[in-house]
Amino acid sequence: MTPPVPPAPLPSPALDSHTHLDMIDEPVPDVMAAARAAGIARVVTVGTSLVTSRWSARQAAEHHGVYAAVAIHPNVTGTAPEDVLAEIEELARQPKVVAVGETGLDYYRDNSPPDVQRRWFREHIRIAKRAGKALMIHDRQAHADVLAILEEEGPPLAVIFHCFSGDAAMAKRCAEAGYVMSFAGNVTFGNAGPLRDAAAAAPPEAILAETDAPFLTPVPNRGKPNSPAMAAYTLRCLAEVKGMDLAELCDAVTATAARTFGPW
Repeated sequence: MTPPVPPAPLPSPALDSHTHLDMIDEPVPDVMAAARAAGIARVVTVGTSLVTSRWSARQAAEHHGVYAAVAIHPNVTGTAPEDVLAEIEELARQPKVVAVGETGLDYYRDNSPPDVQRRWFREHIRIAKRAGKALMIHDRQAHADVLAILEEEGPPLAVIFHCFSGDAAMAKRCAEAGYVMSFAGNVTFGNAGPLRDAAAAAPPEAILAETDAPFLTPVPNRGKPNSPAMAAYTLRCLAEVKGMDLAELCDAVTATAARTFGPW
């Protein structure tokens, strides 16, 4: 396989709001050097288990420009012991852990019973509120239940829908609630017209860009390994969809990230 084409540098620094550095087959310093060369100055590396949450928190503490999110992914809640939540909360209180996530509901896969996922989601919401951190949501074919549980529990001060997958109506509903929508590389895919419509409907101040690396590599590198640098392609797509100057969009997502995750 030919290597992915590196993006041209962005005209203003931005960030990758959701990546999995533990799944990328390169040393973190090398990944971050490539990201900075593309204009991606910061990344949030996301835990999906206690082990990967610990790892993410440690990388954030050790590397400039790296921040972490910690949680138990909904797909593994069916087998995870509930006592791990106490350590997730401890990790969430670390200074460079900026979010509790990814947590939420996944009705596409049947790895964990829906009632178990919903219980764990509620517990993660409560942890985010106690720790004073943003909530990073995994929502796959579960929009109605995710929104209902957020309303019932009362959301934390900041909520991010990672890899936003709703339509334009969902985007408007999230914006009205004050939630942030993070768009991944799939917004660049040829068959992603409804997702681009959602991005067009979302206010600029409610948008973030992410890679979800090593998954969802954006065009023109679809099918090749993904990494935080590739968020630059997604940002270019979002700027085009929204009819915005690219530097203006980069500045907007940087400001949104500062409001959402707290001061860098």
